[in-house]
Amino acid sequence: MAVCRPSQEVDDLSSRSKIPFPVKVPFVERLGLELHACADGASEVRVDLAESHMNSWEVAHGGVLMTMLDVAMAMAARSQNLDGPGVATIEMKTSFMRPGEGELRALGKLLHRTATMAFCEATVLDADGAICAHATGTFKYVRALPARDRTLKPLQRSDSNLDPHS
Repeated sequence: MAVCRPSQEVDDLSSRSKIPFPVKVPFVERLGLELHACADGASEVRVDLAESHMNSWEVAHGGVLMTMLDVAMAMAARSQNLDGPGVATIEMKTSFMRPGEGELRALGKLLHRTATMAFCEATVLDADGAICAHATGTFKYVRALPARDRTLKPLQRSDSNLDPHS
């Protein structure tokens, strides 16, 4: 069974402690992103910036912000059924407003969903609550992903969500 927290408004998400991601994504782990909320069409992802996250101006690289936005939207899209299918990003539009510095929070929101698609938005805020970036995205619900050799690659659940009785 996946880990999920009770419903709260997106503005109240910052009070939550770190929870495990329901799926294994090595790239997200390598970046040090942390999931702090994921329920009822909303999510919060955080990172405390390190030197490896910086660009040549010593602020967060745009790729870090885009990854935070993508992950926050994907988690919001999956938040109503964490044991269900995964999602694949189909389209994403990002606007950058200011440099990201210090601890960053990405707040994701599911705007609308169908049986096969999710439409989401997310915002990255700095430690002072100022908006650094905003994105909208479209996601497709998928149970497996076709690979090069025409075999299906299953969704990789994180170890914390494996049922020891199955």
